[in-house]
Amino acid sequence: MKDAVTDSDILVTVTPSTKPIVIDSWIKKGPHINAMGTNAPGKEELDPNILKRAKIRIDDFEQAIHSVQVNIPMSSGIMKKKDVYAEIGEVITGIKEGRTSNDEITIFDSTGLAIQDVATSWMVYKKAKISKKVNFL
Repeated sequence: MKDAVTDSDILVTVTPSTKPIVIDSWIKKGPHINAMGTNAPGKEELDPNILKRAKIRIDDFEQAIHSVQVNIPMSSGIMKKKDVYAEIGEVITGIKEGRTSNDEITIFDSTGLAIQDVATSWMVYKKAKISKKVNFL
């Protein structure tokens, strides 16, 4: 697993793990991580030290502090609310910036808010169609 993680630009975790399966020393500068498996209290896929180095986006703060990757580090005092960069809606609407450097580690810690997923997908679709850089069937 270390070899796959170390050379990845994009990493998606979708496991029911209750202990970190991705270790901080495996993460180089610059990848994006989608942490999707930690969707209930007590689940943890990423070494908390990765979170301390990353710019974290979540879909909803109140939901996230109870049930996703940031739950354990926050409840144990390793992280604070200020360590979460933004809710994804703030990035999508331009309130907060997305990636600002190629060295930045970014994490999207998803709780699975379907209505937000649909709204975000629609906005991305409209922007892509306007830019005419994507062909849609």
